[in-house]
Amino acid sequence: MMKRYLSATAVSVAAVVGMAGFGVAQAATTLKIGWTTSDGERDPYAVGARAFKEAAERLSNGELSVQLFPNRQLGDERQMLEGMRFGTVDGGIITNAVIAQLEPAFQLNDMPFLFGNEAQAHRVLDGEYGAELAKRLQAKGIVTLGYMEGGFRSMVNNKRPIVEPNDVNGIKFRVMQNPIYINMFNALGGSAVPMAWGETFTAVQQGTIDGLEIPLAVTQANKYDEVTKYLSLTNHTYSVLGFVISKRSLDKLKPEQREAVLGAAKEAVAAQRKQTAADSQEILEDLEAQRHAGQRNFRRGQIPRIRQAGV
Repeated sequence: MMKRYLSATAVSVAAVVGMAGFGVAQAATTLKIGWTTSDGERDPYAVGARAFKEAAERLSNGELSVQLFPNRQLGDERQMLEGMRFGTVDGGIITNAVIAQLEPAFQLNDMPFLFGNEAQAHRVLDGEYGAELAKRLQAKGIVTLGYMEGGFRSMVNNKRPIVEPNDVNGIKFRVMQNPIYINMFNALGGSAVPMAWGETFTAVQQGTIDGLEIPLAVTQANKYDEVTKYLSLTNHTYSVLGFVISKRSLDKLKPEQREAVLGAAKEAVAAQRKQTAADSQEILEDLEAQRHAGQRNFRRGQIPRIRQAGV
């Protein structure tokens, strides 16, 4: 009888231990990743975040759980960067011009007509130059996991197509709070209006500003084709999206989890760049089709001379 009792007890203890072990195995470390634009299927920020989530959870065998926060849920980009420095925000996909407010060396990426095409930008950012930028940012508590892309930036507005530099004259363009963008549009004769992203859509709707300059994919994903008339493919700046994480958050991870994060980031950057390039072409075709079908008053402006002007 005693032997039977001990056997039953042993089985019960083993079951409890097994259940406890199962619970530990299922407990994942959470990383919260934010960005300020939409969670749309073709939004370049969202594309990159989803690619990272899939890769990180797979490569960590479920030890990492990545939660996604679009639409400024973790704050504006500057707020997220400050949060990363203090470890209150894990990571995010941040527009280069905002990173440049924290580390001025990043301003070089926003120089107009710096890159001739995406492949050239990739080679530079993935090489020694990008590594040096990452080193400078890490000294401020933020680790650069990679450089995603928004595509080349274009101009949308409600005044006129931008065919040559003089066409910018007198148009109020929302620009990022960055001296390069402010000086660029003022030099063209426009009126640069520095404005946070969260305020921009309403400002266009209400006519406070005439337009803005953003990547093509962001234009459609955030519905700017519904509130502006003219799209001009100026390609004046290559939009670098920094995929960054708090050094404090990264240091808290186990070594194998950190390796999973780094490997996932590499996969995500490659996947995001590939999909963003394909999406940009599809978006342009969609906008053209809608225009010809009379569904959108969104006319495409050509730019045969703006690049030659050395803006």
